[in-house]
Amino acid sequence: MAHSPGRYADFETLRERAVTLRRSGYSLRQIRNELKIFNNDILNRLVKGEPAPAWTKRPNAKDDLREKARGLRLQGWTYDQIQVELGCSKSSISLWVRDLPKPDRPRRTSAEASAIAKHGWEAKLRLREEERQRTRHQAMTEIDQLTERELFLIGVGLYWAEGSKSKPYNRRERITFVNSDPNMIRVFMAWLNLLRVDPGKVKFAVQIHETADVTTAEKFWADLVGIEPTELLKTTLKKHNPSTNRKNTEGGYHGCLRVDVRDGADLYRRVEGWWYGIVGAATAPDLRNRT
Repeated sequence: MAHSPGRYADFETLRERAVTLRRSGYSLRQIRNELKIFNNDILNRLVKGEPAPAWTKRPNAKDDLREKARGLRLQGWTYDQIQVELGCSKSSISLWVRDLPKPDRPRRTSAEASAIAKHGWEAKLRLREEERQRTRHQAMTEIDQLTERELFLIGVGLYWAEGSKSKPYNRRERITFVNSDPNMIRVFMAWLNLLRVDPGKVKFAVQIHETADVTTAEKFWADLVGIEPTELLKTTLKKHNPSTNRKNTEGGYHGCLRVDVRDGADLYRRVEGWWYGIVGAATAPDLRNRT
């Protein structure tokens, strides 16, 4: 017969029996059936404070991982290594092994530390270069074809930025353009061609450091503008300064090419006028206020 609270004359005696059964490995269901107590509240009060037998506990799927993690930590594994091996989170690993001593890690030599840092930096530089190339390629596709007017305006700005200019105290109205960038020279030559400048009036001369390979540089620039090296004007050599820490000493260094347009005073005056025309148009109120 089922018990009720009013029928338990000696609750402590019944508790002693329940505790004895619990400590013997009985589950709550088995104690209930043995003592005929079908009221869960009373049953829980009878065994209060007594842990459930191990066999009644539901297995935890992480128990096995926890033991493996602790074993690996004792072998000196890092959190990262354990995470890769077991596929669990670092936060779980930290909880499981935080009472264990930290593994001793061998100190790296300066050479090892330097090699690791270099490897990391090289990887970062590689990613930066890939991003730079993607951005550069995307920007290149935005240009498409140039109209003659666009090339004309580009050439005027290019010359006024890089070409020689007459000064109030030194009137030298001539066209002279010097640059070390082969592409700048190509654009400038395309501009002269657009203006129908007589090719016979265009002369070239190399300007280069005296310690460089002068002959190779002369051939490089001559090939670029489509002439023979013998057609170049006399090369200008820059004297070597031992105190200067030059960076452009690799095989790609070719010095600069100077492009002169003979009898170019009239062209120079027109370039000057074109430039100030661009300035006036670019700073006009209607352009500045355009939305």
